[in-house]
Amino acid sequence: MISTLVLVAQETGNSWDLPANIAFGIISVIAIGGALRMVTTNNVVHAALYLLVVLASVAAIYILLGAEFTAVTQVLVYIGAILILLLFGVMLTRAKIGGDEELDYEQRWMGLGVSVLLFVVMAYSLWEEFGSDTRLVGYEPQRTAEVADSVFSTYIVPFEAVSVLLLAALIGAVVVARRD
Repeated sequence: MISTLVLVAQETGNSWDLPANIAFGIISVIAIGGALRMVTTNNVVHAALYLLVVLASVAAIYILLGAEFTAVTQVLVYIGAILILLLFGVMLTRAKIGGDEELDYEQRWMGLGVSVLLFVVMAYSLWEEFGSDTRLVGYEPQRTAEVADSVFSTYIVPFEAVSVLLLAALIGAVVVARRD
């Protein structure tokens, strides 16, 4: 099946347009499904696991875009650190692990309305920017060495400040959750 897709794509001109678009479609459906399940589940641990699916899908989209450094950073920082921090926070605060039927659902319609409004604004903005069949001419993705040079030279102070802030947040979570 993949070879058929590659042959069809080669006939259209660019050999990676069709397979990349199909892969993007599959990954985006997985990401949207995971995001919907994340916000509709009553179980906090399941919500964290659906967040893992969404973040991994975003990393896969970064790979499709040719941004390998951003994909690896997505995996290391968000999946490897933030998600683990979230799970430790759930475990340390002794939150209910199972489904909670006492959750307040009074604001769900307002949340749905805000979500639809945000979707309409984003869709309109994307249509205005990319609606025509124009292509990015001369676009060259930023290489990993360029990103690393800018992070560890120009932006080293904010990078270290964020590291200290995350460490302080972790220590604060342990102190708050610690039994006296």
